Amino acid sequence: MKLKEIYDFLDALSPFELQEKWDNSGLNLGSMDAEVSEIIVALDIDETLIDNAKEGSLFVVHHPIIFGSLKRLDLSKYPSNLLAKMIKKDIALIAMHTNFDKTHLNKYVFEKILGLSIDKINDFICSSQKKFSKDELLALIKSRLGLKQLKVVNPKNVIHSVALTTGAGASLLDFIDADCFLTGDIKYHDAMKALSEDKMMVDIGHFESEQFFVDVMFDLLNSMPISVIIAQSKNPFEIFL
Repeated sequence: MKLKEIYDFLDALSPFELQEKWDNSGLNLGSMDAEVSEIIVALDIDETLIDNAKEGSLFVVHHPIIFGSLKRLDLSKYPSNLLAKMIKKDIALIAMHTNFDKTHLNKYVFEKILGLSIDKINDFICSSQKKFSKDELLALIKSRLGLKQLKVVNPKNVIHSVALTTGAGASLLDFIDADCFLTGDIKYHDAMKALSEDKMMVDIGHFESEQFFVDVMFDLLNSMPISVIIAQSKNPFEIFL
């Protein structure tokens, strides 16, 4: 199957034009005319996944391997070291990042994983007016996302509304109209801002909140006349209790 056919399918599914200006979704590596042997769906790409992939494979991943300007190819540094291995095996890569967040991923995690009904959705933000006690909400998050511990800012005993953005969404705090905001990669100064504005935040992890990308994408691609497999990316962080 031609890479261009797969690219066009993905573009119709979640238009690349929806991505943020700073993003690099779309074809990061490969040729539109290339013949693809199989599609591998992963959150990220790493050396082990490349080593185990067949020649001529196409990776469809969430996070682009190339961000910003790539001024030189130092093959001892990321991402050039991975790009070199991919080129040797004629492996291509398409990223479905902020465009897919807007069209699919946030909604899937909010509804299918956390079991919440969307009352309002705005680009990256899903929200619900469902009422929780603090303990009920935190237990739900830990159970559904497989988290052993949670970092919480300004915990409230009673929560009347919840909003979510997967990945790193703390910069959206000004646009949150909910008692509690769930997102990942909450920095110290994000927490200080939330505290000063009496907003509750729960850090649900970047990997942990986006790991479901592979499930959504696999189901969408599985109708295509080509082999599609899931490759589980490794969380770069390890938790020591």
